[in-house]
Amino acid sequence: MNTDSLCRPFDIVSPSIVVELQLTDFDADQRLLAMNGISLVIFTSVGCASCRYARQTLPALELAVDQLCWIDAANNGGLVERYEVFHLPALFVVRDGEFFGALKSRLTGPELNEAVVQALTGTAEELP
Repeated sequence: MNTDSLCRPFDIVSPSIVVELQLTDFDADQRLLAMNGISLVIFTSVGCASCRYARQTLPALELAVDQLCWIDAANNGGLVERYEVFHLPALFVVRDGEFFGALKSRLTGPELNEAVVQALTGTAEELP
């Protein structure tokens, strides 16, 4: 088994049922604008226990999203500032390049799905 710099195995097939992407300050806007469907944008950090739990748990849940977009808060200060991230993990909903805001939910499948549906009933905005 081989691991990357965050000690995650990269030679094992991921149990994820959705597409997972890693976004950065340099590519997040153009990639989110180009994506179709519902994206769950998640800010995490290596030193955060709740973030490690989210990294392990969210990919295996049956979420009503098309992709999980991970952003390392420690290395992407521009995105952290623009999205006004004050706590980690921080979750946001983007659908077809439109921003639907932050999610406030426990990290369980039913509660996250309900929060996503609730967010999508709101007014869409431009990406921060």
